[in-house]
Formats: sequence, C-alpha cells, structure tokens
Amino acid sequence: MHRVLEAIDRRIDQPLDLASLAEVAHFSPYHFHRLFAAWTGETLGDYLRRRRVEQAASWLAAQPRLSVLQVALSVGFGSGEAFARAFKAHFGCSPSAWRARPFPHSKRDQAQRKRDQTERNADQAHAGPLANTGSLPSTQELPMDVKLIERKPQRVAYMRHVGPYGEPISRFWMEQVAPWMAADGLMGHARYGISHDDPSITDPGQCRYDACVEVADDYQPSAPALITVLPGGRYATMPFKGTSVQVFLAWTHLLRDWLPASQLQLDNRPCFEYYPVGSRYDPATGAFECQICIPVAPL
Repeated sequence: MHRVLEAIDRRIDQPLDLASLAEVAHFSPYHFHRLFAAWTGETLGDYLRRRRVEQAASWLAAQPRLSVLQVALSVGFGSGEAFARAFKAHFGCSPSAWRARPFPHSKRDQAQRKRDQTERNADQAHAGPLANTGSLPSTQELPMDVKLIERKPQRVAYMRHVGPYGEPISRFWMEQVAPWMAADGLMGHARYGISHDDPSITDPGQCRYDACVEVADDYQPSAPALITVLPGGRYATMPFKGTSVQVFLAWTHLLRDWLPASQLQLDNRPCFEYYPVGSRYDPATGAFECQICIPVAPL
C-alpha cells in the first residue's frame, strides 16, 4: 500500500486507474479496492480526487505564473471545468478565489499553519536524541543562499507517521524511529524529514510524515520500516540554522518569494529537510541546522 501511495504522488499528473494501481500492490483489482478502502478509510476514487485538489491548492499558492488550467493538467485533470468543480466541492471556492487569498490562504489559515509548522519543525529537527549535540547561536539571521544542485537518487529506509504534525512527530521519532535506528546500527547516518502534506490544506488526521535514514544497497530493514528511493535530479537547496519559528519563515521565503521569481516550478518529487551527518542541535535554545530542499523543473 505504501508503494501505491508513492506511485500516486509521483504519477499524479497521469491517468491512474484501479487496474494499474492494483498491479503495483500485487493484488487483484477486486481485492485491492476493498483493501485500499479498509486501510485508508477512503475509496480509491475519493483518495485520488483529494490528493489531486490538495496538490493543486499548494501549487496555486506557490506558483502564481502557472495558469489555473496548467495547474489542473499538472495534477491529472483532463479539463479546467472538471478541476474547478472538484476544487470547489472540496474547498468551497474556485481555484482563482483560492489563489487570490493572502498567502498561505487566509489570516486564520496562516496563523494555524504557523502554529502547525512551528510545532512540526521543532520536532522534525529531531534533532533531540538523533542529532549530534553542539552549540548553535540562539540568534542569527536566516541564511537565504539558495543554490541549484543535482542530487543523485538516494536509497533510504523510512517509517511513516499518519496524523497531526507537531508533538506526535516528536514522540514518533523518540519512541519508534530512534529505537529502530539504534537496533539496526543507523544512528550515524544522514537523515531526512519528509512532510508530504500541508496541514493548512490536508486534514491533520490524514497528514503523512516519513522519517528517513540513508542506507546501503544491501541493507534489509526490520519491520515495520520500509525502503524507498528519494528521486534524484535538480533541487533548490537552502542551508538553514535557527529555531523552529525561523524554519517556518525560511520555508515560506523559499516557496512564496524565491520560487515565483526563479523561472522554475515544483514537480511531483517530495520536498524535504535534509540532516547531514554532523548536523547540530542545541537543546538549550532549540536551534538546529539542516538543508531545505525543494525539487524544481523548468516552467
């Protein structure tokens, strides 16, 4: 099922039908449909519509140069009319009205998003027991040095949390991820934090977060960890040192300010925070360091 959800995210701009996704899961279409609904709490059709319009909502806010029709096609709708109907049914407004709201979406949403992102990133630095403790300044200017780099595909082992971000993510790292990493000898490896959903768009109970660690080609995970490959290609990356409040501002700067002016756009690869070996975390101040990475492609 994890492979199916990954296939949906990476091929969201393409036609996706029951038979092809059942093949990914190695089930018959009949059994796959029932198992998918039982596992996710949504029918396949409902899940696909929700993921498409939620992805579109994010891109409408972050990529003003794309027309509404371009956004519709980029998430797999065959026409602007079908997209507008599905979008309004889900969000209660048209795509154009959504885009016209103050970033991210409204004052109320912005406040809630800031709280969610602040909590998420405080925990996502995880930093806690998994980072190399070192002294970082508690007050420093945000580095805004954005570079375009080519990343090679990276094999990672991961564990997934589904539910609200924030403090539950911290418990997830402490109670489940850290013991697994210690048992499998992975504590000295580079890590990634992937928040697949935006809690100001997706219901918090349906938000997905992957705690990832780099592994060798011959590594075999112990249950319940899984293996995937982070896609390679061009990324915009920005070094970050600071607190959880500042990392929210850094993400906002990168997506709201830098991306629209870059002549680039996001694609279907995941955004992530990368914690190289040696990344530092100061438990006294909550300051941490990472690299913020977003996948980019030509407009």
